[in-house]
Amino acid sequence: MCLAIPAHVMSVTGDKAQVDFGQNVLREVNVSLVEAKVGDYVLVHAGYAIQKLDEKDALETLSLWREILSAENQ
Repeated sequence: MCLAIPAHVMSVTGDKAQVDFGQNVLREVNVSLVEAKVGDYVLVHAGYAIQKLDEKDALETLSLWREILSAENQ
């Protein structure tokens, strides 16, 4: 099974972007497969942005992930 997580693009330098997965979890990912710019949301799998997402869908998915993770911690 593959898993991809939405992330908010904070900065872009060449083929690399600093993205925020939520709650200031920042990582560098490769954006060579998509035309990402600061402010976009991208779907990240294995260190690569594989698709751009609209903000509504990205925020909804991140909210669902937070629910799942909080349920696991109870």
